[in-house]
Amino acid sequence: MSDRNSRESTNGDHQNGARNGSLSVPTSPSVPQALPAASSPVTAPPAPPAAVENVLTSNIGISTLLDRLKQSIASARDLASFLKKRSALEEEQANGLKRLVRAHLESIRRPDGKAGSYARQVGEMLRVHERMADNGMQFALSLHQMHEDLNELGNTMERGRKQWKHDGLDAEKRASDAEIAMQKAKARYDSLAEQYDRAKTGDTKGSRRLGIKGPKSAEQHESDLLGKTQAADADYEDKVRQARTQREQLVRTGRPNAVKALRDLINECDHALTLQLQKYATFNEKLLLGNGLAVSPLEGKDAAVGSRSMRDTLYDIDNDGDFHGYVGSYSGKIARPSDIHYEQHPTLASKQQQPRQPSMGASSQPPTMSATTYPPSGGLAVKTSNSQPGSTNSRYSGPQQPQPTTPSYSQTPQSASSQYGNQQPPMPEPYRTQQPAYNPSPQSARDPAYNSPPYPTTLQDRALPSSPAGPREATSGYPPQSGGITSPITQQPSFPPQQSHAPPPPTHSGPPAQPVFGLSLQSLFDRDATPVPLIVHQSLLAIDTFGLDTEGIYRLSGTSSHVTQLRNAFNTLPPSHPSLDFRNPANFFHDVNSVATLLKRFFAELPDPLLTREGYGNFIEAARIDDEGARRDALHGVVQREGRNRMGTGNLGICFAPTLMGQHNGQIGDAGLQARVLDTILINTTSIFDDD
Repeated sequence: MSDRNSRESTNGDHQNGARNGSLSVPTSPSVPQALPAASSPVTAPPAPPAAVENVLTSNIGISTLLDRLKQSIASARDLASFLKKRSALEEEQANGLKRLVRAHLESIRRPDGKAGSYARQVGEMLRVHERMADNGMQFALSLHQMHEDLNELGNTMERGRKQWKHDGLDAEKRASDAEIAMQKAKARYDSLAEQYDRAKTGDTKGSRRLGIKGPKSAEQHESDLLGKTQAADADYEDKVRQARTQREQLVRTGRPNAVKALRDLINECDHALTLQLQKYATFNEKLLLGNGLAVSPLEGKDAAVGSRSMRDTLYDIDNDGDFHGYVGSYSGKIARPSDIHYEQHPTLASKQQQPRQPSMGASSQPPTMSATTYPPSGGLAVKTSNSQPGSTNSRYSGPQQPQPTTPSYSQTPQSASSQYGNQQPPMPEPYRTQQPAYNPSPQSARDPAYNSPPYPTTLQDRALPSSPAGPREATSGYPPQSGGITSPITQQPSFPPQQSHAPPPPTHSGPPAQPVFGLSLQSLFDRDATPVPLIVHQSLLAIDTFGLDTEGIYRLSGTSSHVTQLRNAFNTLPPSHPSLDFRNPANFFHDVNSVATLLKRFFAELPDPLLTREGYGNFIEAARIDDEGARRDALHGVVQREGRNRMGTGNLGICFAPTLMGQHNGQIGDAGLQARVLDTILINTTSIFDDD
């Protein structure tokens, strides 16, 4: 029965290993196997030596086997402790390797590292390390399961040892106690027999025959001793019979059963230890083989499709190709060389032009010149009119009706912006009609404005495109303006300069033709069929191209007049209009802060904030978590240049929280939590959103 239990336990270990995903290990020849009845008989193990049999059948056999079983249990527990520590080491190494691989995979995706074939092949190498980490984790789990199996084995063996220690030693004790009682009975019987023999022969020296009523006679004393001797003899005979019975039971059943059970427990424990050691060797082979195949897969027909060795993968790094690809990607950013010429300041130009003011007729009145241009349909016209010096009326107005063509000197939209640059001596040229406000040809999109700084470098330059009226009109060399649609020029004609910038977007006084501000994102998507609104796309394009290195981007406000003109342009002009192409910085007055302000205003005027009111409570609750790890790309690009623009995730969160989460009349403390929501989203941009 015990042998069958040993075999069932051994087979159970095999089943446990299979359930835990471990490899099946060939059973050692020394492990007993349960064979079918029809199979060939198994050769019996050789008989133990005579010395072993003598010890096992002696009274010290059970105690000897108990000590031997104790040694096996101690060995099982020692091996279990070793496997537990080895499993912990392997698990720690696998987890550390996985963390290292994940961190490096994220680092090679960043733009500050090499891309191309280097990033691809290094990524493949890291995936090989990830597979090695998976192998190590599987190895650690197998060792941990072996540790638990050995602990269970030791506990089972310990329970069996305690049971048979009690049963076997109890049988030995009963037999030993019976023999001791027999020895005592024999000693009493021998003592009484000797006394009776002396009384019978008359040798009464040293003996006192005293009774209750006085000294006894020799006959009475002899008679008493005879009775005691007969009683002792009967007791002695009974004790011998009991001792013989106990010994026979011990030798026939008690001792053999205990010895057999203890030997079965010892064999089961030893074979289980051997099996676990064999499994440990197999798991080591599997680990090393798996890592070896991950580094260098098999070649030939048995090789997996697409499997390559780490060496071949790393040999495919093309440094020259990566270099050419990186440098060639900047070919579209090559700036058109600007013309080098002298530009005279408008103040000096006005003083020189006044003495040479031409006279266009015999009358003493100056000639009346019309300087009205007509933009395309939906465009905005540039007008020139009379006003008092210092007038603050804008030079841009709404759509105008075509005026009768009269001989005049043309003033194109480029000439409107030339008021803020230097002029060459004026030269008359034929009058032009129906000149478009913006030239949609590719040549006009690549004018010298691309070679100017991406944003104004001085306060004077920043103010030029936005406020064409005001004090500068008095010193610009052009006649004062009025609010009329068209009026004659009373001071002098205007001539186009040799070099000018693209005009700023015009203003619009009527209702929006295609409103953008104040509409929901769903409405914009239904109308324009674009997932990202045009204003968001163009604003982010301008900021990514020209504003990432601007200090205080998104924090500093743009010029109000610039923002108003840009807003009107997006509300009125068609999406394909050249003025809405912010790749040309002249279209937003070289003022990237105005573009950032425009973008924030668009988000602020959404009927439902970008981070919706429905999810406001969840965002605020998540922001209350203090653990940064538990709170886990336009703004992300700004954060990456925090050293230059000084706009980290905290500053951006403060700037954009009221815009993206809406104005709420909640608790005052929610303001800081709103900024924390945006800060968390910016920090974890690459985890929340795709790299695309």
